[in-house]
Amino acid sequence: MTDWNSQLREQIDWHWANQLRGRLDGLTDDEYFWEPAPGCWNVRPRGTGTAPVQAGSGAMTIDFAIPMPDPAPFTTIAWRLGHVIVGVLAMRNAAHFGRASTDYQSFEYAPTAAAALAQLEAEYATWSAGVESLGETGLARPCGEAEGPYAEHPMAALVLHINRELIHHLSEVCLLRDLYLHTKPATNGPTR
Repeated sequence: MTDWNSQLREQIDWHWANQLRGRLDGLTDDEYFWEPAPGCWNVRPRGTGTAPVQAGSGAMTIDFAIPMPDPAPFTTIAWRLGHVIVGVLAMRNAAHFGRASTDYQSFEYAPTAAAALAQLEAEYATWSAGVESLGETGLARPCGEAEGPYAEHPMAALVLHINRELIHHLSEVCLLRDLYLHTKPATNGPTR
């Protein structure tokens, strides 16, 4: 019999360990906040953003709008990490695995690349442990009201969705690091 819980965890754990996490090592603050195009959405000191909404409870806020403009603004590494940390992981960890409640408005966004990576590591660890704790039977239970119109979908569908979101958004972060490396002077580029 196939152990689907381990299969789902191994899918993202392999990507995390072999294709992603090492590519984030050495992320500098300059890369983290770098705006490669005009009008980028970013994580910024409170009161300095130009987006319609500045979400966040601490000294830093994330640019945001509801509804999302069309076309969506280009987003920085800081913004993309903020989205992954809060919207993809922390809110799901709160809804399903006992993390304190949070959302885009109440989260304290990281003022440095190192702090963001620490937040990412912590939320990823909570998510991974939570998925493991579901076992086989927990994967079959409905997601519940926290997942809105997907409430009746099994937790396995949510796990697959989060795997896709992590691979998608964190691959974008890696691509932005590559772009930064190839567009900024070599003395300012990351060391990898």
